[in-house]
Amino acid sequence: MKKWFSVYAPSVFNSALIGEMPANDDAAAIGRSIVVSLDALTHNPSHAYTNVKFRITGVNGTTANTKLVSMEQLYSYIRSLVRKYRSAAALVQNVKTKDGINMVVKLLIVTRQRATTRKIVGIRKEAGEIAKGYFNENDADAIIGAILGGKFQSDIAARLSHIAPINKIEVRKLEVA
Repeated sequence: MKKWFSVYAPSVFNSALIGEMPANDDAAAIGRSIVVSLDALTHNPSHAYTNVKFRITGVNGTTANTKLVSMEQLYSYIRSLVRKYRSAAALVQNVKTKDGINMVVKLLIVTRQRATTRKIVGIRKEAGEIAKGYFNENDADAIIGAILGGKFQSDIAARLSHIAPINKIEVRKLEVA
């Protein structure tokens, strides 16, 4: 007989109920992945274009606890950001948090108007340094909270505005190693 497990998100997401999953036993449930839309967890419609992937790490009775594996923006949303007469800078940065967790953050920075190649290179370089410093100073839970609240993106935008006017900064993907 299969057993049904209630799957819960980590404490960063207020331990929200993600869903239910059948498994033969406790060991069969551990290691499984589940993908959920972020707006289902936060009840914020602006998070509708983000998918969150969790992996089950432990089972206690019929409750399954998870850890974050990745957060990713939908391709259709990312594509809608970059339009005519704007420039985009993509950045992939390996970072380590204050509590020793390795992550890969992938940013998309869109300018308000066309920018020269030199400005795009400067934006990418400075954004990488800012992201690395931000991750080194904060623990994983604080960083995820800042990304969800938009504080991380607005801090980067404020510090990059001297190079070129920034329209939007999105964390395209965040992977936990």
